[in-house]
Amino acid sequence: MSTTEPATRQPPIRRLPLSGVLRVNRPSDIWFKPATSVAVAATLVLVPLLVIGRSELAMYVMSGAFCALYGHHLPYAARLRAGVWVVIGMTAGMAVALVCASLVHSVIALIAIASLIAGLQKAVCDATRIGPPGHVILVFVVSGTLFAPQELHEVPFHTALTLGAGILGGLIALAPALIRREGPERRATARALEAAAGYLVSPDGAGRRRARHAAAAAVHGAWQSLLAAGKPTRVRHALEHLVLHAEASLIGPSGASDPDRLRAWARQVRGRGPLPEVPMPAGTGDELLGVGAEREGRRKQGREPLLRGLLRAGSPLLPIAVRCAVGCAAAGYVGLALGVGHPYWAIVSASAIYQANVTLTWHRVLQRLVGNVCGVAVFAAVVPLARTSVVVLAILCIVFSFCNEMLISRNYWLGSVSVTPMALLITEFAHVRPAGELITDRVLDTLAGVAVGMVVAILITNRRTGGRMEQALGAAERATDTAEQVLASATSSAAELATARRRLTASLVVLRDAADTAAGEWWQRALPEERLMRTEQRAHRTLAATVRRQGLARDRHLIEEQRT
Repeated sequence: MSTTEPATRQPPIRRLPLSGVLRVNRPSDIWFKPATSVAVAATLVLVPLLVIGRSELAMYVMSGAFCALYGHHLPYAARLRAGVWVVIGMTAGMAVALVCASLVHSVIALIAIASLIAGLQKAVCDATRIGPPGHVILVFVVSGTLFAPQELHEVPFHTALTLGAGILGGLIALAPALIRREGPERRATARALEAAAGYLVSPDGAGRRRARHAAAAAVHGAWQSLLAAGKPTRVRHALEHLVLHAEASLIGPSGASDPDRLRAWARQVRGRGPLPEVPMPAGTGDELLGVGAEREGRRKQGREPLLRGLLRAGSPLLPIAVRCAVGCAAAGYVGLALGVGHPYWAIVSASAIYQANVTLTWHRVLQRLVGNVCGVAVFAAVVPLARTSVVVLAILCIVFSFCNEMLISRNYWLGSVSVTPMALLITEFAHVRPAGELITDRVLDTLAGVAVGMVVAILITNRRTGGRMEQALGAAERATDTAEQVLASATSSAAELATARRRLTASLVVLRDAADTAAGEWWQRALPEERLMRTEQRAHRTLAATVRRQGLARDRHLIEEQRT
């Protein structure tokens, strides 16, 4: 039987550090992809409005253009599915907001509606693991629309504008697939190789432990990308071999792999040329077969229905929805009490700060506060220029949308410096308000959102995700133990072996889902990445052994002949 690592007790109250919160980091390796996509989408939807003289409709088409921001970390098959749901979610949110804004005229009621929708959007985005920018853009669109004047008879037309622009944005996000079909998988594999090389050269001590955690997470992310990529291809099989080398460098003794060689492979993988041809590490063939069996299990089992996942007893998503809804409502009402007539930015600020734990939420509070204050100053500087011409206004919105994605991966506060003036400028298309009033409202909203949101994050805890993660790990380990016992028994029947295989496959699917959910939730304990990697590796090998015993694995030589 496998041994379980003892749980490390964590202090109930942690320090809220200040160091490093505003540090400027290296940019994301794909920052230019969402930046270019949203800039292109915004240009394509704004230019026709400028040509026909209907710039007041910019808010609705820009909302759809923001769909181009989603899914750039996903393989294209998964990105297509995610993009469809993003467009549907954006359009549905816009339609609900338009109807409510047309029929409801009480600011108090609108704050409650916006908060409920924000909580639902947060829960759905976490349940689907859509990735950045997550629910924040959806909350921004819905909240801004709720507090803008609307007419009921214009709802279908405005909704159609958002839908059309959303489809265009989704197609732009998919466009790179025409040039490089396996681009996302190649980047994920390169990250794993680079992280493994960084671990091998890291000094002993806390730095080495952090490097190992980072490498384990990168390897796990690479497997996730390859598993989600769809039908295996020659390139994806080559990438699997490379990920196995990265994984082997973490499992074997120090110095078992050459960090320079791993970095050289990573450079080749990131390039456009052929992939390096590398053999599988010794003893990893069974694990690769296990990965293939898990891919088949994921395809057959599918995902748990979204509504069932949200409403089932003990769901870790319900506390998240409650925390976000309560925080947004409290922030909105505090903003209203401070004299802001339409405190939608307080709602957006509160929804944006919630991170995986209280410490990271505190970091985001400081980053949001500094970024928004600096962004308001930028808006004050450019608003005279923006009001000279609607064409200049559109150009500034496009530039700021690009700069936001260029800067946000360096540090969140830098992205806020760009997104704040962009959000304020978008409102200029429909109606012009005094600049001083806009600036004052935005500062008050920011203060209300981050302060009240932080208090709610401390008061409302969510321990369910940690429990689900531990349960999934234990279930996978027990399923592996059972399968190994069945394999070791000479009297095991085919039915027993098939049952063990199915249970082990299902436990791996649940484990991966639980790990991804916990990685995006507000949990105050660090994820056990090393235990997760060891459990999955052992389960893959055991699963491969059951596949071999049942005769479900095809001969690898025949597979290679088919590829050639």
